[in-house]
Amino acid sequence: MFKSVHRTLNQFINSQSFGGVVLAAAAVLALLVSNSPWSEAYSRFLQWPGELRVGDGWLVLSKSLLHWVNDLWMAVFFFLVGLEIKREILDGELASRSQALLPVGAALGGMVVPALIYAGINAGNAVALRGWAIPAATDIAFALGILVLLGSRVPAPLKVFLTAVAIIDDLGAILIIAFFYTDDLSLVAMMAAAFGVLVLVLLNRARVTAVGPYVLVGLVIWVCVYKSGIHATLAGVVTALAIPLSDGRGGSPLERAEHALQPWVAFAVLPMFAFANAGVSLQGVTVATLMQSVPLGIAAGLVLGKAAGVLGASWLLIRYASARLPARASWGQFFGVCLLCGVGFTMSLFIGGLAFEGRGAGYETQVKLGVLCGSVLSGVSGTIMLLRSQRGRRSS
Repeated sequence: MFKSVHRTLNQFINSQSFGGVVLAAAAVLALLVSNSPWSEAYSRFLQWPGELRVGDGWLVLSKSLLHWVNDLWMAVFFFLVGLEIKREILDGELASRSQALLPVGAALGGMVVPALIYAGINAGNAVALRGWAIPAATDIAFALGILVLLGSRVPAPLKVFLTAVAIIDDLGAILIIAFFYTDDLSLVAMMAAAFGVLVLVLLNRARVTAVGPYVLVGLVIWVCVYKSGIHATLAGVVTALAIPLSDGRGGSPLERAEHALQPWVAFAVLPMFAFANAGVSLQGVTVATLMQSVPLGIAAGLVLGKAAGVLGASWLLIRYASARLPARASWGQFFGVCLLCGVGFTMSLFIGGLAFEGRGAGYETQVKLGVLCGSVLSGVSGTIMLLRSQRGRRSS
């Protein structure tokens, strides 16, 4: 079983690292196109209408391409996140208290401190304060991609630590979306979704190991959750948590689903999300624009808050609890990884879209500028710190 878990983790890290390169390319392409003569065509492409009709008008969903990507495509991403969370908790780096103590504590610190920094900078502005959770999550694809590109300069246990922190971050972001970015609930739709969840539980209890039935029920839950007012992507997480880890014969339905989905999410879902959401016009953007409270709060939360929160919580746990620094890692290298936790691209943009939905294009632009600047600064500073730490160890 240990070999299977180790192989799964290696495959996960490799897929995330290559996916991070594609994700970066999609984000850069979006920026280039949105600041080119094709910017209007880019905007029209994102507003391209699409309609899903079931029966004789029984169910009609009419949405733009941008909304289909953010509501349906991202549900697939959240489905994968749910699979990763369940695997790590049941049979991975979070399966025991001793293993989970450091990454769980570090992730909590890395969510609370950025939120406090953002809230402090935006105090007194009720609308701006809605974005308090934007700098709270780490983008696992980008951050792991940087670590893998650095190769043997970074000890493997540090990569495992970052993976665990990012997965816990994702869980925290899921809970934040469920509790803080949900309005106008429909009781009937929620009851229908709850019935769908009951069906998932019964499938699990009946030891159904085929993934197909879970996915079909999950699609029904997605429609119900969408109609309920809760963000529809959460249906992906609920569906994933019902899939069994083991089939009782040495196989793992959960791992099979995870392996099948990883390439699609890494090379299709997330790049499409990045292309659809990272485009922002830089016309008229000045230093004063970046110093507005929303982009400043996001960037400061990602660059300063993430590093301080992850490092501070880790130091306290190592100093006063039974946690230990990842094997073969120096404090300098560990600090470099803490800085990389500030790369918050995908989930930060996603939460930003929910926080300021319907608040105007001005906030949308500010969110994108803050996320892009904060993520780039965190990635560059973390990389420099890791390289300097490696040179320091060689010379000592």
